[in-house]
Amino acid sequence: MKIGFVAAAAVAVMLGVLPASAAGVDKLYVLDCGSISAPDQSLWSPGVNVGVPIELSDNCYLIHHTQGWFLWDTGLSDALAAIPGGKKVAGNGFVLKRAKTLSSQLEQLGVKPADIKAIGISHTHPDHIGNVEEFPHVMLYVQKAEYDWPNADGTPRFKPGHPVTKLDGDHDVFGDGSVVIISTPGHTPGHQSLLVRLPQTGAVVLSGDAVHFQANWDNRRVPGLNFNKEQTLASMQRIADILSKEHAQLWINHDKPHSDAQKKSPEFYE
Repeated sequence: MKIGFVAAAAVAVMLGVLPASAAGVDKLYVLDCGSISAPDQSLWSPGVNVGVPIELSDNCYLIHHTQGWFLWDTGLSDALAAIPGGKKVAGNGFVLKRAKTLSSQLEQLGVKPADIKAIGISHTHPDHIGNVEEFPHVMLYVQKAEYDWPNADGTPRFKPGHPVTKLDGDHDVFGDGSVVIISTPGHTPGHQSLLVRLPQTGAVVLSGDAVHFQANWDNRRVPGLNFNKEQTLASMQRIADILSKEHAQLWINHDKPHSDAQKKSPEFYE
């Protein structure tokens, strides 16, 4: 009987099917990592709401596990907060805003940069990696396809000396199924999302930019600026399958109404 139970538990671990009590994760903080005002929503929803402005949220997520702190995305650069008004007008009428710095929100929680065990990056657009180099010695988890994808000018997207684990697919961060990086390419070559299994809240999927707002998810719309449309649709279906299997919530990072309804740090989900 004992051997049978151990064998069943081993299979459950391999399948990522774990009871909440087995997970070492106990807290998930939603951090305000900026916002983006854009003049034309149809950049993300081709042919729909052409010329209609949109406000996009930009969150980071701090996860506490018994093995240490894990940071998912780092948002717009903290340097924006030092600009008068905390905002910058970028190209094509975009306005980038940062009211709170990532560093100040970590400090409020008593978390020092050295306390962060690892960082996962959904992808390498500036609104997600703006503060990576504030943690120069912290291990990065990035898909190899993303890491090897150069900037438009041919330069690398990360400093070569930054420690990195280049992934080729899914990755169980702590080895207990509680925090799992999910490969969801399409928006960029190596885009990834994050499955977090919380003891009380249950499973949540952090979307990165696999989808930008609820209407695009509901209608399976693919932004024209995405790297690969077919991969995007396949990744959206994969997320839908995970949501169904896990009875999970989808947290859409850039959907402002969705974000506004969430508890923000120092409150947390458990």
